Amino acid sequence: MRIKPEHTIASFYKMIFCRIVIILFLLGTAFGHAQGDLVIYSDHLESGWQSWSWNTTVDFSSTAPVHSGTAAISATLDQPWAGLYLHHDTNINASSFDTLRFYIHGDSSGGNSLKVMLADGGNTLIDSSVVITSQANTWSQIDVPLADLGSPSQISGVAWQDTSGAAQPVFHLDDIKLMNSGLPPPAPVTGPLLTVNRSIIRHAISPYIYGINFADPLLASDLRLPVNRWGGNATTRYNYLTDTSNRASDWFFENIPNDNAHPENLPAGSAVDHFISQNKATTTQSLITLPLIGWTPKSREYACGFSVSKYGPQQYTDPWRPDCGNGIRPDGTTPVTGNAPADTSISITPVFVQSWMTHLAGEFGNAAGGGVRLFNLDNEPMLWHHTHRDVHPDPVSYNEIRDRSFSYGAAIKTTDPDALTLGPVLWGWTAYFYSAVDAQSGNWANPPDRNAHGGTPFVPWYLQQMRAYEQQHGVRILDYLDLHFYPQGGQALTTAGNADLQALRLRSTRGLWDPAYTDESWIGEPVRLIPRMREWVANNYPGTRLAISEYNWGGLEHINGALAQADILGIFGREGLDLATLWDPPASDSPGSFAFRMYRNYDGQGSHFGDQSILAISSDQDRLSIYAARRNSDNALTVMIINKTADTLKSPLTLSGVSGRYVLETYRYSGDDTTRIVHLPDRQVNPSLSEAFPPRSITLLVAHPGRQTGKARVPYLLLLKE
Repeated sequence: MRIKPEHTIASFYKMIFCRIVIILFLLGTAFGHAQGDLVIYSDHLESGWQSWSWNTTVDFSSTAPVHSGTAAISATLDQPWAGLYLHHDTNINASSFDTLRFYIHGDSSGGNSLKVMLADGGNTLIDSSVVITSQANTWSQIDVPLADLGSPSQISGVAWQDTSGAAQPVFHLDDIKLMNSGLPPPAPVTGPLLTVNRSIIRHAISPYIYGINFADPLLASDLRLPVNRWGGNATTRYNYLTDTSNRASDWFFENIPNDNAHPENLPAGSAVDHFISQNKATTTQSLITLPLIGWTPKSREYACGFSVSKYGPQQYTDPWRPDCGNGIRPDGTTPVTGNAPADTSISITPVFVQSWMTHLAGEFGNAAGGGVRLFNLDNEPMLWHHTHRDVHPDPVSYNEIRDRSFSYGAAIKTTDPDALTLGPVLWGWTAYFYSAVDAQSGNWANPPDRNAHGGTPFVPWYLQQMRAYEQQHGVRILDYLDLHFYPQGGQALTTAGNADLQALRLRSTRGLWDPAYTDESWIGEPVRLIPRMREWVANNYPGTRLAISEYNWGGLEHINGALAQADILGIFGREGLDLATLWDPPASDSPGSFAFRMYRNYDGQGSHFGDQSILAISSDQDRLSIYAARRNSDNALTVMIINKTADTLKSPLTLSGVSGRYVLETYRYSGDDTTRIVHLPDRQVNPSLSEAFPPRSITLLVAHPGRQTGKARVPYLLLLKE
């Protein structure tokens, strides 16, 4: 190139630089910015990727058909809900990518129905609504925006899962990559209006609403657990003298002794004694189930209620003790009848309960002296004729529960007047309104036992009887109305499930409070459980507290279950419930436990949600739930916001009753990283602000009016165990 005299050296290099920039731009355009793509598979799995597939036959070197190059992935989903899962050994920063691209071939049959999902930084697959269908004998290019796959900030894998509920024929994948299309990221979706009024205090929030059944000491310590329940079917027949329980229909009606290194010391050193000792070490109240059924295991020896050698062949038997049957004939429908309760049990009276309470007081003090204060009046008596039918084959009536509550409740109060009782501990919906006699009759339109008691639903009638006892004897023998509730749509006591079940789980928490929500199960009407309980008490036995000693919405291993659990704890506080214990404990490193941490120990230093419920309103509680409280210890305002959607929701938030600028701490738990709670930078803000809440997230705002920003505390991290 000839340089004209008037051109300087500087202008020459400037011209060359500009031409290089233009060439690079054109090359980048021509190749679709390919230099920014992250290849997952092209002829082979790229370095760092491996198969975490389940119930799937995979060939990563299939030579026919291929989209490009020499090989493709061939996969066969061998079972329902099977999945092809490609996992990366380190988390990938998703900020550089906006699209997942791959090619799929349906082999000769086609029609594969596959849900596409990403795994977040915690190795949790994020459920999505992206379902693709393969075409026979054809390669199809599929581009999926990451926004449609949950937009995690970190990606640890990608999966294709069966959605048909059946095994699927072979299909092929090729040229899989994460890419940046060059399009701007989607703008946050406008969220509902959020309002908090610090001046309107509803009521005190009972710490007992954050309870669990059978939480281990480490979890109890971490959560600063207020109450830990010893409950369930096995506690109906627990003998403190022999440290043995009968497992009822849960396990072949067997007497099974607890492991005990020194049975010669019993009743000292029983499993219940250890349970209470562990609770005292973590300053946790114990809720202990006392038997009302009238039977308890006769010794520490193994025994079963329906011996095969004594009562004949049965449908199922214990694989370890084949003489113990399930009490059903081999036809699967006919129950074994005429068995002897004495095969496993001895009869007891209220004196047994009094003796046990005397032992506990000797070990730990009485209720006023730091011992056990909370006692359940047995467990789910309306199911005894199923769960404990080897000793109680007849269904429970209105009168039987009343009479047993009278005699045992009076015995409890005589032994320790400061003890608090919870009853009638009913299993669920129909038991609130009918007795087991009514249920067994099958005549819901004309229930015989309820009709014999003036047509009054059972719970109101029960409260009336407890009130009449106090009026006659001057002693309150019932302190808490205690009901169990498990949602009946299939979401309870299970894993997160598919997208439909997850959506139902989040909607159905409204059954705890909302009169406009019709339960989406066989119940088919508004439950509004806590307001209903409050009305029953107000109308029939004022002053009785409200408890739900068993509940479970499922999915606690997944961010979906954590969102529901956080919503439930917020509802309990807002609606004024007095006690609740989750059945059963979530794993310490699971999302469900982090839902509790957000309320009980969000910073790892014991900081907690507030103690006084205040007015908090969301214009769309189904998308963005909000709960607020004032904390007594430092007058801080705590606000919990739960984004139940797959979108980033940007919402205006107004904090009334707060003047001037104030420090706002932000703690967040989300599906992007389910291994920790993140403390975001502290800010000074005004009472009216706009906040963006990430998809599937729980955000805690802690407002300190008048405080100046300072050095932020170290974020609380709880990493998954290696």
